[in-house]
Amino acid sequence: MSDNAAPAGVRLQKVLAAAGVASRRVVEQYIVEGRISVNGEVVTELGRRIDPETDLVDVDGTAIQLDVSKRYVMLNKPTGVVSTMKDENGRPDLRRFTKEYEERLYNVGRLDAETSGLLILTNDGELAHVLAHPSFGVTKVYIAKVEGAVTAQTIAKLTKGFDLEDGFIQADKARLLDTSTGSVTGKAASSLVELTLHSGRNRIVRRMMAAVGHPVTELVRRQFGPLHLGTLPAGKSRELSKIERGALLTLARHDAPADATPGDAQETE
Repeated sequence: MSDNAAPAGVRLQKVLAAAGVASRRVVEQYIVEGRISVNGEVVTELGRRIDPETDLVDVDGTAIQLDVSKRYVMLNKPTGVVSTMKDENGRPDLRRFTKEYEERLYNVGRLDAETSGLLILTNDGELAHVLAHPSFGVTKVYIAKVEGAVTAQTIAKLTKGFDLEDGFIQADKARLLDTSTGSVTGKAASSLVELTLHSGRNRIVRRMMAAVGHPVTELVRRQFGPLHLGTLPAGKSRELSKIERGALLTLARHDAPADATPGDAQETE
C-alpha cells in the first residue's frame, strides 16, 4: 500500500460526535477513560478508526446507533387492527400507521387483532429478527381484564406455573390490580391482572388466564423489554428517544440468540 494512501475507516470521535453522543473533545475524554468499546473491546487510543456500517460501538455499556438511516417507532396498536403490513383478507392493518414515515417499516412481533398496546415498527431488519426470535425471550408486561374475582391463590398459581397443551408455562410476575363488583348481584364481575412474561408462545396470556378460570375480555401490552407505553394514546405512534434506542439496541446486541436468522417465527399475543 502506498504511504500516501488514506487510512481506512473514520475516527471514532468523529463518528460518535455525528451520532450525537457528545462533542469530539468530550468523546476523546471518554476514550481516555476507557468508557468506549468497539466490537466488545475497550478502546483507549485516540487514533482509533472504525467502519460505522459494520462496527458495533458501546459507551458505558450502552449500544450507540451509528446508522442514522435506521428508524425505530413505538405504536400503541388499537384493537381491531391485525399485525401485518398488508392483510390478504382486507382487514385493517398497520399501513395506516406508517404512511408518515419515508422508510418502509415492519412490525417486530405481533399482537392479536383484539389485543392493543405496544408494538415496535422499524426498518432495522436485523434487530426485528432478533427481538422476535422465539428463543430470545424479551420480557413483556400485559394488563388483562378478566372475568370473575381473581384470588391470591390464582396469582400464586400463575407464578408457580402449570401445564398447557403445548407444555409448562409460568409468569415471571403476576399481581392483582383491581376487582370490580357487579351493580346488581354485588358479586365480583371482573378483575385487572398484570402479567410479566418472557414467553413468545401463541396467545399465551389468554390461554393462561382461561386455564385458571378467568377468561380475558380485554388485553393490552404495556411494556416490551426496556420500552414502556406510557401515555401514548391508542392509534398513535412516536419515534423512540435516543435513550430508548440505546436501551433497545443494547438488549438486542448483548442478548441475541446465536441462531436468530431472518424468517423465524414471530411471537404472537
